Amino acid sequence: MESQAFLAMKKDQQFTAIRQTGRRWMFCLLCLCLTLGAWAFEPFRFAVVTDIHINVHAQTPSDDLRQTVAAINSDDSTDFVLVTGDIADAGDGASLRMAHDLLSKLNKPWYIIEGNHDQNWSESGCMDFLKIFGYERFTFEHKGIRFIGIPTGPMMRMAMGHVAPEDIDYVTSILRSNGKGAGAKPVFLVTHMPMQPADVDNWYELTDAVRPYPVVAFINGHYHRDLHFTYDGIPGIVNVTNLRQKGHSAGQYNLISLAADSIRVYTQAVGGTRHCWLTLPFTTHHDDDSSHWAPRPSYAVNDNYPQVTEQWTRDQGAAIFSSPVVWNKRVYAADNAGRVVCYDHEGQELWRHQTGARIIGTPAIGKGIIVVASADSCIYGLDAKSGQQRWCVRTGAPSVSAVTITDGTAYVGSGDHRFRAIRVSDGTVVWQADGIKGYVETRPLVTAGKVVFGDWANTLYCLDRRNGQRLWTWQPPNKDNMHYSPAGCWPVAADGCVFICDPERAMTAIDLNSGQQRWRTYQSKVRESIGLSQDGRRLYAKTMQDSIVCYAADGQAPRELWATDCGFGYEHARVMLVEKDGVVFASNKDGLIMALDGKTGRLLWKHKAGNTMINTVEPLSRNRIVFTNEAGKVGEVGVRN
Repeated sequence: MESQAFLAMKKDQQFTAIRQTGRRWMFCLLCLCLTLGAWAFEPFRFAVVTDIHINVHAQTPSDDLRQTVAAINSDDSTDFVLVTGDIADAGDGASLRMAHDLLSKLNKPWYIIEGNHDQNWSESGCMDFLKIFGYERFTFEHKGIRFIGIPTGPMMRMAMGHVAPEDIDYVTSILRSNGKGAGAKPVFLVTHMPMQPADVDNWYELTDAVRPYPVVAFINGHYHRDLHFTYDGIPGIVNVTNLRQKGHSAGQYNLISLAADSIRVYTQAVGGTRHCWLTLPFTTHHDDDSSHWAPRPSYAVNDNYPQVTEQWTRDQGAAIFSSPVVWNKRVYAADNAGRVVCYDHEGQELWRHQTGARIIGTPAIGKGIIVVASADSCIYGLDAKSGQQRWCVRTGAPSVSAVTITDGTAYVGSGDHRFRAIRVSDGTVVWQADGIKGYVETRPLVTAGKVVFGDWANTLYCLDRRNGQRLWTWQPPNKDNMHYSPAGCWPVAADGCVFICDPERAMTAIDLNSGQQRWRTYQSKVRESIGLSQDGRRLYAKTMQDSIVCYAADGQAPRELWATDCGFGYEHARVMLVEKDGVVFASNKDGLIMALDGKTGRLLWKHKAGNTMINTVEPLSRNRIVFTNEAGKVGEVGVRN
């Protein structure tokens, strides 16, 4: 039995804790009064619906959303609805339209943003989302509170979430107008991905940008469950999915109630009970002690290789998802703002050309013409010297395909289920292959009179290069799940075979003439990154954990030649490997560029050029490469001998 003295001590501790808690609340109330200034606060409530994952081929998600809409409509205390991403499970237009139809039955205002499913697998380069919902980011004011919503990627890539530079600019411009002083309105930031290092590679750029302003909290989805995080001192409210839980016949959504002194978050089961799972003080003053924040990315690896330096870099001002193109001592980069920008060999801008929408796929240059596919439903031919438009081929849907040019003909896919061969000199369509089931993202392989490419409907195609006639198709074992499509990697060919790496963590050899599978191995757990040595004897691939591996480019059996632990950690970005003068170059989702000896696998150097995905690099020699990254950076890395 506890002694009286011990019980008295426990009571004193409890009283002290209560008193300290009371002081903290009083401090928060004081901060609130200072923040809100003279204007009166009117309490209100809004709903958060997230991770609805609509699929035109699945009934349950749409039933869950339909019931949620009806439940919200019957609640007169809810002022508006935030829909925070992962709208369409496969990012497709049909599912987005179904979601729009269901959400349009809400009898109160609603605001929506994209999630990673909507952006990663979008057949239209996210143009369907823009067309259907009318915007990709939003801001509005309600009863004196400002809300700002932005997408967080990854855009058309399996990589980390990323806040594009243009979206950070959008947020900060609104915050600057809103102000910092006593008259500034409190702000909620709405994103799908939580601002955590494990989720968004440049979380700190956004938290640092918004910290000087009166931000109350972030509102997120993504994890499918209720969670409370802190992003560098700023609260993060992660909301449960709308999809029904196991054993239930309907889904759930969250309600957030704002009062002058508090934020309360409730989960409302459709047709069931409501429970409060989080209470926070309503304040715009947060933990400013940087020692409590998530550690910033380390660039210490660069100290280990001082011979590697960035010769020049340029900030293009918009995210870049394609590789650089080098021609005639010039560097070309296409970006999310729909621009093609040309630089000289020292990084000075020579010209830029504006298309009508974002560019995802890597362009190509032939006969002095740069060919680029745009999400504005056009394939352009631009004069590589001047940037003047020479021709345009209109497609029936946005194109996110990379381009291959061989012997004056450009080969490129599109979202309209067609694949085209286009004469580079004048834009004449030489032939058009119809019936491509999914959209094409990859760079087509042109070899031995054939054109090989994958789509996001589980199919690898081989067409006759002369006329586009289909010669054969191949599908992976999981052919009923589009997420396992052989669509992300750029195929390579050697020894009479096509080689690919696909999302099922397998490397496969397929007979180039017959389309029959020669072998398939899961040995190294590679994903979608592959490359071929210049002599055609070695295959390079990046595993999902630390290693670069090399296999014999042999159609008879999988044979590993070497494996090198490069220490890059968990990895899932689809970035190809390229060899130049005996050195193989690789990059990853964390901004790391690596160089290895192609024959032995010996690690030569590593260089960190940011903290976001480096697109497939373009080597100029064994000691010079040009790169682009998701943050809009274009540059050249050089190595001193």
